[in-house]
Amino acid sequence: MEKKDYYEVLGVSRNASLDEIKSAYRKMAMKHHPDRNPDDKEAEEMFKQAAEAYEVLSDEDKKARYDRFGFDGVKGAYGGQGFNDFSDIFSHFSDIFSGGSIFDDFFGGSRSSGRGRKRSIGEQGADIKMRMPLTLGEIATGVTKKVKVKAFHVCDTCKGTGSKDGSGYQTCPHCNGAGEIRQVTKTFLGQIVNVTVCPTCQGSGQIVKEKCPACGGEGRVEGEHTVDVDIPSGVEQGHYLTIEGKGHSGKRGGKPGNLHIIFEEKPHPFFKRVGNDIHYNLSIPLTLATLGGEIEIPTIDGSTKITIEQGTQPNEQFVLKNLGIPYLNRNQKGNLVVNINVVIPKKLSAREKELLQELSESENFKFIKNSKKHKDFFEKVKDTFF
Repeated sequence: MEKKDYYEVLGVSRNASLDEIKSAYRKMAMKHHPDRNPDDKEAEEMFKQAAEAYEVLSDEDKKARYDRFGFDGVKGAYGGQGFNDFSDIFSHFSDIFSGGSIFDDFFGGSRSSGRGRKRSIGEQGADIKMRMPLTLGEIATGVTKKVKVKAFHVCDTCKGTGSKDGSGYQTCPHCNGAGEIRQVTKTFLGQIVNVTVCPTCQGSGQIVKEKCPACGGEGRVEGEHTVDVDIPSGVEQGHYLTIEGKGHSGKRGGKPGNLHIIFEEKPHPFFKRVGNDIHYNLSIPLTLATLGGEIEIPTIDGSTKITIEQGTQPNEQFVLKNLGIPYLNRNQKGNLVVNINVVIPKKLSAREKELLQELSESENFKFIKNSKKHKDFFEKVKDTFF
């Protein structure tokens, strides 16, 4: 099925609020849920597209990049993560469905919820977020950096099982292996059954027989590891890179979390980034602006010479093509924009004053008061002031 605009998928406007986006996604998910549409590949695809659309539009940063760049702004490691199975979708967005399970909404609780299904004894590790400051030069060229990550690691003593000397697991005595605790309350309306995850086994139905003394039965210990981070050229403030499996190790053999590297731009002493262009404020003396000439200016990776034309005015701009920041995932660069500032000296020597006085009487330096346009204007307004 062709990929559709995320707003079109959810049927909301580009100005929709977060509540409107949540409501629209909920309706789409319920409408196209596979249990309601068995063997319907189109409904299955719409269900996944709705989840992907919500994953982007419910996140302020991703939504802003999508609004600006479309699918290119949120693809790969820098945006929408996509979903391969329905349980992943349910777990990721369970907060917007009552009771923590989409099945309760569909079937009124007539089938077992996600809480009632036994979990694996291993628990997935948490993700880690790290901020990485980058210089403008590193952003322009791309760079590989080594980062040290403090995280939980698989316990070497028990190899991640959490059990001492390979003793293994046993049925949880608190829930008798069910993974859940049921509490029945009698009311005048009848019995109310409250089902919660077993706090002892965390829903797995099993516990470690003898806990590993090194990790206390968790199967992991605190540690540190080094990760090589390949940063492409052209990233921006707030972009992030996800490295799978480099977060915290899971408990008792659970899947490790991911590492999210969030990029920050360090201020540059004289360059200012505007999109993919670089702006540089160049101050030149009055003589150079008047007479013209060559001057050397810095670039992001060295220097170059530019020609100042005779009679260059303050606030003029010189645009040097392809000397800016590369566009992300595109074979194209921004420009180097040179903003001209003409410097007027505040202190003059006697000789300098004498020379300027002579110049002030020359034709090109008194053109304003002698110009025909100025004379005509003065004739029109002089009666108003005198």
